[in-house]
Amino acid sequence: MQAPSTTSTRPYLVRAMYDWCVDNNCTPFIVVAVDGTVRVPQEFVQNGEIVLNVSMGATSSLSLGNDYIEFKARFGGVARDICVPLGRVSAIYARENGQGMTFPVETASPDDLLRAKPAIARSPTAAPESTPPLRAIVTPDDSAKDTDPKPPTPPRPSLKRVK
Repeated sequence: MQAPSTTSTRPYLVRAMYDWCVDNNCTPFIVVAVDGTVRVPQEFVQNGEIVLNVSMGATSSLSLGNDYIEFKARFGGVARDICVPLGRVSAIYARENGQGMTFPVETASPDDLLRAKPAIARSPTAAPESTPPLRAIVTPDDSAKDTDPKPPTPPRPSLKRVK
């Protein structure tokens, strides 16, 4: 007899950690492993990951669903639609104290890549803000633009296990 399939605990844990951050007046950040299924501004991806501020003040229309985290945010003054499959979220933590949770990153199958929501077009006029809502700065593709100001990279917070 085959055991009944259950849903992933990841979306529930992400929502719980998000709520804990908000309840404790902390700023929730997510770390995302970027691949073809993730829709984020590619110019801010560094070393295959991006850190996003998902607080209510930094986002609009935030949806923490069972399959995707979706929201709108401004990057360099340009509004962008962000869509992250939950399987690509490797951590959620509070910026102020580093407390949070980490998750193993799920690998995308070729079918997942075909079903992925279409990637957003990169805006050629978008420049990083002086205080962007994320930690990663640029990709190698953008490194040739020496005239663009580069915001400083804040130190990466350490994660503490919450029991």
